Amino acid sequence: MSHDFRDEPAPRRAFLADMAKLAAAGIVTGWTPLYQIAAHARTAGETPPGFPADIPLYKQAFQNWSGEIAVQDVWTAAPRSADDVVATVNWARANGYRIRPRGYMHNWSPLTLDPGAGAAKLVLLDTTKSLTAVSVDTSARPARVTAQTGVSLESLLATLEPYGLGVIAAPAPGDITLGGALAIDAHGTAVPAAGETLQPGHTWGSLSNLVVALTAVVFDPARQQYVLRRFERSDPEIGAFLAHIGRAFVVEVTLTAGPNQRLRCQSYVDIPASELFASAGTTGRTIASFLESSGRVEAIWFPFTTKPWLKVWTPTPSKPFLSRAVTQPYNYPFSDSISQTISDLVKRIVIGGEGALTPLFGQTQLAITTAGLALTLSGDIWGWSRTVLQYIRPTTLRVTANGYAVLARRADVQRVISEFVQFYQNRVDAYKARGEYPMNGPVEIRVTGLDKPADAGAGAVVPALSALKPRPDRPEWDTAVWFDILTLPGTPAADRFYREIEQWMLANYTGSYATVRPEWSKGWAYTDTAAWQDDTMLTTTIPNLHREGQPSSSSWDTARATLERYDPHRIFRSPLLDRLMP
Repeated sequence: MSHDFRDEPAPRRAFLADMAKLAAAGIVTGWTPLYQIAAHARTAGETPPGFPADIPLYKQAFQNWSGEIAVQDVWTAAPRSADDVVATVNWARANGYRIRPRGYMHNWSPLTLDPGAGAAKLVLLDTTKSLTAVSVDTSARPARVTAQTGVSLESLLATLEPYGLGVIAAPAPGDITLGGALAIDAHGTAVPAAGETLQPGHTWGSLSNLVVALTAVVFDPARQQYVLRRFERSDPEIGAFLAHIGRAFVVEVTLTAGPNQRLRCQSYVDIPASELFASAGTTGRTIASFLESSGRVEAIWFPFTTKPWLKVWTPTPSKPFLSRAVTQPYNYPFSDSISQTISDLVKRIVIGGEGALTPLFGQTQLAITTAGLALTLSGDIWGWSRTVLQYIRPTTLRVTANGYAVLARRADVQRVISEFVQFYQNRVDAYKARGEYPMNGPVEIRVTGLDKPADAGAGAVVPALSALKPRPDRPEWDTAVWFDILTLPGTPAADRFYREIEQWMLANYTGSYATVRPEWSKGWAYTDTAAWQDDTMLTTTIPNLHREGQPSSSSWDTARATLERYDPHRIFRSPLLDRLMP
């Protein structure tokens, strides 16, 4: 008999709800997926019928990064090979089950599963247990790395480093599977600095644009079963798989890898937001000026503070005298853990409902950052690319986030940022005047190039569902500005605020000036009360954003049809994907 949270007495129910909120933020240790119940255990419940006996199967909790998606007792299997994946998928087809990949769950959007729908008739496949093989081919030009999709980005980049190989940019967390990163066109932050040219094996776009081949589990109508199939980057149908948003199951990929870079990462906490985010054409220390000199920036602007934390990465072959050399990633320990001061403030804001403490919360986060940079000598560090690009550990403060990419001309980047900041600040002030503080986390801004298929070689196909897919009708749009706004899960009025931001962005970044696309891993399609729920966004707006200016070969509809053709039984789906790609 299942136990319903609502059956608890009211005081205990309130306590459990409060603890869930704090666990989501990382303040207390929640019931994160640490335990397992073996399939044969007495408490496991009825085992999925006829599941392949030689593949480990157990029940395990699933909880995403922000804690907003938390489902207990999900049947989970640990395939030891790609053939195990195929066997499980064919079993699922015969028994009416769905199959979803399970990596490190460092995601916000419910692409894997929906907590409201539960986990009935569903099995997660944990790719992190065994599907982690990596091999490097330095004889290819450019070099190539072939990896199974359960390997973490931290492990992948660490494997490349001894070969003198790396990537130009990468996501800050290392605990992301390669498969998960490619499914949502994960990105870092990099555009060419003045005079900088792209080296073979690299891209200014997303990691998906490095793929030159992949192997996916697809349905073979001739054999009437799911099989492994390899797609080359020149295959017109690969475009749908390069950033498939969970509508496919890729087991192995081959990526290009370029020469590794020594990067100097300098942190600035003394530049006023009014200068950094100034209007286009303004002189001074603007985002545009740092892009010109270094090409790689990230701004983290804590709420109700006047000076963002700006990180600037500059290719620097030799160690500058004032830089501290580093040999491993995660060099900001002050941001890896939650101080008692932050913990107390989170409890008062989340549990006590003291939203008016938000300004103090933002100022405290900046103060900890400023002091931490000085005390750990991390304000100016230098090392191989991964050691300065990866800096977020799982122990950092857990927040929810929206996410969008604005495609525009490189010359308009400062304008894009300035307009966003002005509207954001206007809304923050308006909410504050009403005594509301929906955003208690920072604004984060990154800048990348686009997924130009030529980066992957002649005849390469564009990633059809990537937010960084170029617009052939707007060849002057060569840059993407990524915006995220973070807040603690459950903060009152957050979804309404996010919706206002989203609707303004759609109206502002349009025409010949710019366009906007959602970042698949984060929050989008907001109503006043929830993310991923606005029907117009899901059924019309977002598909149209991926149709505009595209030839049929890289349109939303072609990608959807390709994924449907290779999974006609819809084994690889979730409630969100059913609405987005019916």
